[in-house]
Amino acid sequence: MAWAFFAHFSTKVYMEIPFAFSPQLWILVFSGAFIIGLSKAGLKGVELLNVTIMALVFGGKASTGVVLPLLCVADTLAVIYYNRHAQWSHFRRLIPWIILGILAGVYIGNAMNEAVFKKIMAVIIVITVLLMGWIEYRKSDKVPSGRLFASVMGLITGITTMLGNLAGPFSTIYFLALRVSKNDFIGTAAWLFLVINVFKLPFQAFFWKNITVSTLTLDLMLLPALFLGFFAGIRLVSVIRDSNYRKVILALTLLGALVIFIR
Repeated sequence: MAWAFFAHFSTKVYMEIPFAFSPQLWILVFSGAFIIGLSKAGLKGVELLNVTIMALVFGGKASTGVVLPLLCVADTLAVIYYNRHAQWSHFRRLIPWIILGILAGVYIGNAMNEAVFKKIMAVIIVITVLLMGWIEYRKSDKVPSGRLFASVMGLITGITTMLGNLAGPFSTIYFLALRVSKNDFIGTAAWLFLVINVFKLPFQAFFWKNITVSTLTLDLMLLPALFLGFFAGIRLVSVIRDSNYRKVILALTLLGALVIFIR
């Protein structure tokens, strides 16, 4: 019955009139913005819950236009706070491949219908969880640090970030595989996603046409929840020991995947 409730609403109406949300939907979209803040503060994996919430309210492709400007704001906050921890060697290795992946994602997503879009988002998350579990629990200490690994993960990250703002889990796989420390992971990811999310803006606005005055107005209304989530996330990350950080991230990613499938 819960999903029938969401299906009752028209995505088009809410995209045009963001102030017409029911109280239940306002709670959902504010929760989504809060989760974005948490994820950008360093609780990687939890962003999958935001993807699920926003897709429920707006639809798969339309939700990416609502979320992207919020991600840019949250990335800016993360860069300001974690800038000193950025590892530029990882940034330089990944960014060219991510850009290629984004360009491929623009073409793929432009011709994709909503039903296929949602199915692909779900499959991506399942694959992510399986890969992260394999990396975390395999017995070998050898990590895939070569250029091939970086190029494959960069391409996948670029495609998935364009198709559903789902790049976070795949970049997480890369950083966890290389055993990057907690703060270096967060600081490098902050710069990486600020650049790629700003790069995505014109494609979302002019090719997919899902960033409008209405969606930007809604984003402005959601900023307080995003800020609250970011500063709450900083407090949570500060009390998580580096040795436990990997397990927390894997658990949050798994939770997000389960929510995707329950819906």
